[in-house]
Amino acid sequence: MSKVIGVLDLQGDVVEHIDHFNRLGVKTRRVKKPEHLQGLRGLVMPGGESTCLRRLLKLFGLDESIRQAVRETGTKVWGTCAGAIILAAEVDGVREGMGVMDIAVQRNAFGSQLASFQTEARIPAVSDKLLPLTFIRAPKIIRAEEGVRVLLELDGYIAMAENEPALVTVFHPEMTPSLAFHRYFAEKCACLPEPMSEKTQHTGDKDTDESWNPTSWTRLAMVDAMKRNL
Repeated sequence: MSKVIGVLDLQGDVVEHIDHFNRLGVKTRRVKKPEHLQGLRGLVMPGGESTCLRRLLKLFGLDESIRQAVRETGTKVWGTCAGAIILAAEVDGVREGMGVMDIAVQRNAFGSQLASFQTEARIPAVSDKLLPLTFIRAPKIIRAEEGVRVLLELDGYIAMAENEPALVTVFHPEMTPSLAFHRYFAEKCACLPEPMSEKTQHTGDKDTDESWNPTSWTRLAMVDAMKRNL
C-alpha cells in the first residue's frame, strides 16, 4: 500500500487539506470515484455541508466503498466538521450515519454561520502546545460509546475523538497555520515522510508553517484551473 492520503473531492474544504499535507511532504490524491480509494492509507472527509455530502456520496457510489475500504483494507478516515457528521453512528437522534465511529452528533450545535468562532486548546495526544481551533457552523459530539477515545472536551461537549480506524474533529484544522492535526493523522496512517521537510523546520516549530495564510490554498485552485484549460 502506497504512502498516500486521499481527500474526498465532492464538496467542501478540499484544497485546504491538500495544502496542509503538501506542507508536511505527504502525498495526496483527490477522491471522486470508488476506484480512487485503491491503495490509500488514509482518507479525509472534509468540512462542507453534511446533507449535500451524504447525497453526493450515494450518487457517486462512495458511501459503501469507503466502509469497505475501512473494513477490508484498513484505510484510516478523518472527518472534519461535516465529515465527522458523516462518520458518526447517530446524528440528531437518528441512526443514519456511516457508523465508522460510535458517537452521537448534534448538527449546527452552535447556531448559524454568524456563531462561528475561534479558540485555542491544548491536546496532549496531538501537541504540547496550545493549538488554534476554528469552528464554522460546527456540530457537537454529545456522546461517545465504548471503544472511542476522547481527545478533546470543551464546555461539556466532545470536540475531537478517535477509534482504531477513524479520527473526527468538529472544528477545521485546515483553516489555521497549524500542521499538528494533519501530522497526527499522517502518523496514524503511517504516511509521514522522514526526515521532516525543510519548510517546516525553519520555523522552529515542527507543527506550524509561518508562510501559511487564509488564502494560501488558492494557489492550488489556480493550478487546477490551468490544468483544465490545457
